Amino acid sequence: MKTLSWQSRFNIILVCLLVALIGATIILACVPPVSRDALTHHLAIPKLYLKHGGMYEIPTLIFSYYPMNLDILYIIPQYFGNDIIPKIIHFTFALFTAWLIFRYLKKRCDVGYAMIGVLLFLSLPIIVKLSITAYVDLGLVFFSTAALMFHFKWNENSFKLRYLIISAIWCGLALGTKYNGLILLFLFTLYIPFVYSRKIGSIVDPKETENGHKKHNTFSRAIGYAIVYLVIAIVVFSPWAIRNYIWTNNPIYPLFDSWFNTGDTDPGSHQDIDFIIREQETAKYAKQIANPFVTRRVIYKESFWQILIIPIRLFIEGRDDDPKYFDGRLNPYLLLLPLFAFFPKTRDSSDIQTEKKVLLGFSVLFLLIVFFQRDLRVRYIAPIIPPLVILSILGLRNLIQTLRLKNLWAFGKIWAGCVAVGVAVLISLNMLYIWEQFQRVQPISYLIGKVGRDTYIEKYRPEYAAIQFANQHLPEDTKLFCLFLGDRSYYSDREILFGETYFNTIVKQANSAEKLMMEFQKINIEYLLVRYDIFNPWASHQFNDTEKTILVNFFNKHAKLIFSKGGYGLYRLAV
Repeated sequence: MKTLSWQSRFNIILVCLLVALIGATIILACVPPVSRDALTHHLAIPKLYLKHGGMYEIPTLIFSYYPMNLDILYIIPQYFGNDIIPKIIHFTFALFTAWLIFRYLKKRCDVGYAMIGVLLFLSLPIIVKLSITAYVDLGLVFFSTAALMFHFKWNENSFKLRYLIISAIWCGLALGTKYNGLILLFLFTLYIPFVYSRKIGSIVDPKETENGHKKHNTFSRAIGYAIVYLVIAIVVFSPWAIRNYIWTNNPIYPLFDSWFNTGDTDPGSHQDIDFIIREQETAKYAKQIANPFVTRRVIYKESFWQILIIPIRLFIEGRDDDPKYFDGRLNPYLLLLPLFAFFPKTRDSSDIQTEKKVLLGFSVLFLLIVFFQRDLRVRYIAPIIPPLVILSILGLRNLIQTLRLKNLWAFGKIWAGCVAVGVAVLISLNMLYIWEQFQRVQPISYLIGKVGRDTYIEKYRPEYAAIQFANQHLPEDTKLFCLFLGDRSYYSDREILFGETYFNTIVKQANSAEKLMMEFQKINIEYLLVRYDIFNPWASHQFNDTEKTILVNFFNKHAKLIFSKGGYGLYRLAV
């Protein structure tokens, strides 16, 4: 009987770990959706489109103007009454990305290293977290990685146009998935003249560049390729841009809205409540992304140096559901191992050396652009994760090979073994996170029927009880005005308005409880849903004594509590 080599045994172990990881992720995903963004737009907007019978403008939900390549896919299972399949669809894009990583590393290294890369990628805490939610970030990650891979193919295959076109299509799909794709479009377009000019310049005979004719021709062709790339990507994205331009006069609404709509944006100039709230939410959105450094200094009390090293802290300090700590977790190996892809120097081909520089440059530039644009969340920089994983594996291979060559064989094996143990420790941190997710998500009790769907949802979304009461007891044409529900509308079968800013405005403008009631009557609001633990301190801070008296009189005279549970109260408004 033939004995398996250690390499074969190692690969079998990796395959078993990978199968277990995929199985665990699917189990974690098979519970009702409770994640914020899924309930605010990734599932909520498709549900409204299904109810309406097609796509339509929803001014009160600013998220409805975002590109929706993946959200449209979620409509299919929702049509059949399933809101768990969208999570599996989202996870599938992580598997597609893992396949791209595997193919790349198999060609540059071997199957073993490629499998390690796949395992490191799929087990990363942020990838696991995204894989069990109905978000769109993993679609963006796949499209951006595919665009990058075809960029490399374009470089490898003597700049054949078809590879550049395919890359541009993937980039356009990324842009149609999330607005972060604008950064991808900028960087990938910038990459074209850089690589083309660099490679052509290295193979052209210096005598051929006399009088600058050849050099000028090379530059012109490089710019031409970049323009072709830019145009194709924009064309692929254009359906969403056209939709937004028709609705708002801004193809990338709500981004840079002051550039496209320079006229009167005074909310008072609009009569329709939907558009008043939209203008207020747009202004709030612009303020949130205007100066992330002020946010961290004022809200989180961070020093200048703490803010300056955020790009490093991202890889070390991340925590789930905590904006101060970037609302997600990575792994320090993404920060350390890529360094060894460059040092010590290897005898990689010029193409591979260029690819490594592009992978590193793309990761650094993307991270810095996001860093300077808005308060960072780990998922905002998700497109750089596959490049960093690839660089990490190239660095790991380089490190092990160097240790084996520069030491006596026996000592080299010992050092290589130490590196392998170190990597195993880093992977174990990822596996520990998965175990923590099982403790937090508790999918088994739901899957075996011990916990029902309503009970499960209410455990994680306390407002669900009040929403269900409204669904079951209020007329179908009821319009709810909700305060501090975090814009989570998915589980409501009644029309919902969110507008803390609008509520603040009408309270300050009202001179009596009766006047405030009239404002609600104008917009046909008969029911008010309030989250107490946020509303009470907010109202205490926002309003002066006179306004507080008006608010108290309003609740005493015109708001009757008809349901209360979990810190949420549902009121019927009446004269």
